[in-house]
Amino acid sequence: MFHVRLKIRILDKYIFREVFVSFLFAICAFSAVFIGSGTLFRIAQYITDYGASLPSVIKIFVFSLPGVVMWTFPMSMLLASLLTFGKLSSASEITAMKSCGINFTRIAAPAVLLGFVVSVGAILFNEYVVPRANTAYRNVIYYEIEGNSGMKSQEHVIIKEITDGQIRRLVYARAYDAEQQRLTNVSLQVFGDDGKVSHVENAEYAEWTGKEWIMHSGDVYDIADEHMERHMRFETQVLPVQKDPRQIIREQKSPEEMTMRELRRQIALMQTQYVNTNKLEAELYQRVSVPMASLIFTLIGVPLGIQPTRNSSSAGFAMSVIIIFFYYALMTMGNAFARGGVLPPMLAVWIPNIVGIIAGAILFRRASH
Repeated sequence: MFHVRLKIRILDKYIFREVFVSFLFAICAFSAVFIGSGTLFRIAQYITDYGASLPSVIKIFVFSLPGVVMWTFPMSMLLASLLTFGKLSSASEITAMKSCGINFTRIAAPAVLLGFVVSVGAILFNEYVVPRANTAYRNVIYYEIEGNSGMKSQEHVIIKEITDGQIRRLVYARAYDAEQQRLTNVSLQVFGDDGKVSHVENAEYAEWTGKEWIMHSGDVYDIADEHMERHMRFETQVLPVQKDPRQIIREQKSPEEMTMRELRRQIALMQTQYVNTNKLEAELYQRVSVPMASLIFTLIGVPLGIQPTRNSSSAGFAMSVIIIFFYYALMTMGNAFARGGVLPPMLAVWIPNIVGIIAGAILFRRASH
């Protein structure tokens, strides 16, 4: 009994190592494709249009890598599973294992375990590394390459005033018009020591005079114990924000630069202003659904790898490309459903994974028999 367990442990280590080595190879291969088709092209544009220096080019190349690598995790697990089990099958090693009384599920366990570890690691990587790298990438573009120029209009502007770790003032504007230097549909919320809103000011727009922001055509509400105590109208009033338009716009983060916690906060704030948050919700749920595809692709790749037609690396690579194409086609469709309100964002972005789980379960069942 001890010898059987020892042999199984050795077998687990062998399969785990083979899948892991193929996984690293696949990450390098897919990353090279993404970098060659996207990152290098953008770098060439920055050099041509702005005369970007070598240090700046190196920085944007390094800071772009986390975002690229994150997308390669699922497809790398798929290719690693196809190549590894295709090689084991073609060498009759799968047959030898089964002849020793080891069932297919037990043989596949090390690969599935690695797929799970990669999925969890990808979620953490996507939460703590990618947003910071994207912010650093944007700062290099803005400050070092574009020369701190090119103020642009944008939607959903948020300004926070934080003291001792607590939000004291929160300003939300539906949009910023760079040409007129104007914030539209402005809402100011002042928080008390208990963290509850005590004062609210809403205005149609706020203009930058060169020294301060002036709100126009608005209302003031004083709130106590969640009940309105006083309400008054105003024609003009100073918006208590000590930042110019350039500072405000530079503090704004794109969804790709936010952590999941920041995304949840922004969604909650925008919902209080009755703004459609489907796009942000889709981004939030994809922070989990896309990394989890690593596990799902493993469930698909392992049983497909032992099929007689998966005997070569080229066949495994071709099969992985086809599966990846269908997955990302479903993901694009799910995103469209989420943003268009056809389906709830959570359900819509999980459509590819749901289909993948069903396909993997069917393939696993067939392979087990």
